[in-house]
Amino acid sequence: MTGRIDRRFAELKREGRAALVTFTMAGDPDPQTAIAILKALPKAGADVIELGMPFTDPMADGPAIQAAGLRALNAGQTLKKTLDAVRAFRKVDAETPLVLMGYYNPIYIYGVPRFLKNAKAAGVDGLIVVDLPPEEDEELCLPALKAGVNFVRLATPTTDDKRLPAVLANTSGFVYYVSITGITGAAAPDAGKVKAAVARIKRHTKLPVAVGFGVRSAAQARAIAEGAEGVVVGSALVGAVKDSLDKKGKATGKTVKAVAKLVAELAGGVRSAKRPS
Repeated sequence: MTGRIDRRFAELKREGRAALVTFTMAGDPDPQTAIAILKALPKAGADVIELGMPFTDPMADGPAIQAAGLRALNAGQTLKKTLDAVRAFRKVDAETPLVLMGYYNPIYIYGVPRFLKNAKAAGVDGLIVVDLPPEEDEELCLPALKAGVNFVRLATPTTDDKRLPAVLANTSGFVYYVSITGITGAAAPDAGKVKAAVARIKRHTKLPVAVGFGVRSAAQARAIAEGAEGVVVGSALVGAVKDSLDKKGKATGKTVKAVAKLVAELAGGVRSAKRPS
């Protein structure tokens, strides 16, 4: 299956640069502002978009993304509204790949066949579901691939060579390498270690490898982009949303601009990276 994700990574490979993959939370700080942020991302320099599906028990997320999910849920965000946001985005952007990221429970409650049908129709390209291991591929991964939706898997520093083939077996689109053991946004990744880890993953797959967890600045983004095909930034962008809110936690005139400004800086870092030819 060749979709938007494959096309985008192939295009960037020809250009000789890595992708900036941005994560924001659907519905944060409110549904309307979140859609405005979503629409601003590609213009600011995002190559691939990850959109968080808020969930009440996000065990792999650090405080920043947990708080974003809570703000979204408090503002009335649902999985249906998240798919509506994707539809609104697709009215202005038919090319940028969009991946939904989150946990299995909301999808399970929505109903897998219905969810996949509606997600595909809305313009979703892929899924990252952090609490479904390869042993449970029958649940969602295989039905997603059958529906023409990429299933992106996470690899971590503890995923050894024995485990990697199972992790990569039904993965498509790209591999998301979690550069730090622990929760999101916890610490800064070590570029040297990341480069070695990406090289190890590449011995097992031809898929692009995008690296995330802990990237906050243009300099960090540049360092990671020198050794990987994608750089994922989430907690820093979610933090930019939070810092722009008023005392009551509501969006201000600065909210969309703050996120777009940070994305532009990160994109500058990614684009200035010296990539192996």
